Amino acid sequence: MKDQPDLKLLSTFLAVVEHGSMAAAAAALGYVPSAVSQHVAALERDLGVELLVRRPGSRLILTSAGRSLARAAADLFEATARFRDAADGIARREVAELRVGAYPSAVSHLFPGVLSALRPRERGVRVRLIIVETHAGLPRVRSGDLDLLIAYRYLPGHEPLVLVAGPQPGGRPLALEDCLDREWTSGLAHSPDRRLLHRWAGELGIAPEVTLETEDLHSMLAMIRAGLAVGWIPAGLIDASLTEGERGGGGVQRVVLPPGSAPMRREILAVSRPGTRPPIADELIALLTRALRDVGA
Repeated sequence: MKDQPDLKLLSTFLAVVEHGSMAAAAAALGYVPSAVSQHVAALERDLGVELLVRRPGSRLILTSAGRSLARAAADLFEATARFRDAADGIARREVAELRVGAYPSAVSHLFPGVLSALRPRERGVRVRLIIVETHAGLPRVRSGDLDLLIAYRYLPGHEPLVLVAGPQPGGRPLALEDCLDREWTSGLAHSPDRRLLHRWAGELGIAPEVTLETEDLHSMLAMIRAGLAVGWIPAGLIDASLTEGERGGGGVQRVVLPPGSAPMRREILAVSRPGTRPPIADELIALLTRALRDVGA
């Protein structure tokens, strides 16, 4: 028996099984009947077993070996067809799964709407979403473990940050000077958002006291809503109906900054390996860009 099956012989054999005779298979394949007979005989020699019982004037009968081979060959050709479809899709830069890493607040406040608009499952694509901070995600993009990383850095960009505190009695405005003696919340020491806070405070000549350190923006927001701290929060994380302090309750209130103080923003980046980004990733990025633009509006 040969190490690899002769696909041409197998294809002829399956045609004989499907059509029930050498003549019908020959007509379907565009061969002469003798060529079909020769193909089946060659396949039997390769395997060393009889596949068909030939009886003049009657329909061909499959042996047990022939039935087993017919099932295996059908599975083989079906798998080959799936492989060719997948290879064609890969050549067109289509994928069955897109592995996307993103920072936590993007996952909770941007991706639900983006994935609903994208509807990847209806297009035969699965988006595997992985929560990962920028510093941990970049090596995973380089290694190929992530196809796309939604990251951020603190530079002028697309997503505004808002300085907020807990709601005030009567919804009265809250100025920055009212917050200088309060406790502040921010990231851990030497984290990007902590460095941003120090740079911003240094430009204004103030020294906020950070006593609540966490990398979890949801925890920051919970502390602020409880009136325990003041802090900078990405605008996308805050319900727009609560940022002005008009409804009170469990919301937050925007702190009024001194005239001329520079607004704070963080730049949102989409990072992938060069030349490997499929079209659905570009569509996802376009939807994220639109969502961030709406946040900044």
